[in-house]
Amino acid sequence: MSERVRVSSGSSYEPVIGFSRAVRVGRRVLVAGTAPIFPDGACPHDAGRQARRCFEIIVEALREAGAAPEHVVRTRMFLTHAADWEAVGRAHGEVFREARPAATMVVVAGLLDPRWRVEIEAEAELP
Repeated sequence: MSERVRVSSGSSYEPVIGFSRAVRVGRRVLVAGTAPIFPDGACPHDAGRQARRCFEIIVEALREAGAAPEHVVRTRMFLTHAADWEAVGRAHGEVFREARPAATMVVVAGLLDPRWRVEIEAEAELP
């Protein structure tokens, strides 16, 4: 059985909900739904900046798990406003232009915090 490695981002939600920012099992790294918050709880206002913040957190979690953006094979982006698709898509392209993972973008009724316009998940497969 493969060893399970857990990565924490220090989010106050992790111990309350009981989850890890990322989990590595064997060659696979799963990054949990990632919200656009800074350590002090601040959140950018516009969707493009929110997506970039989510990707910063995701990339850091990947690195801590021994992976990198080029290993990402799947992303899921949850938006609260359909009009934000292009800004979020551009941010995704900045990070994954070379990897070009299978990606899904879904509009949802809401996220945990009403300030959040986007939440993003990622999955990576190591060589």
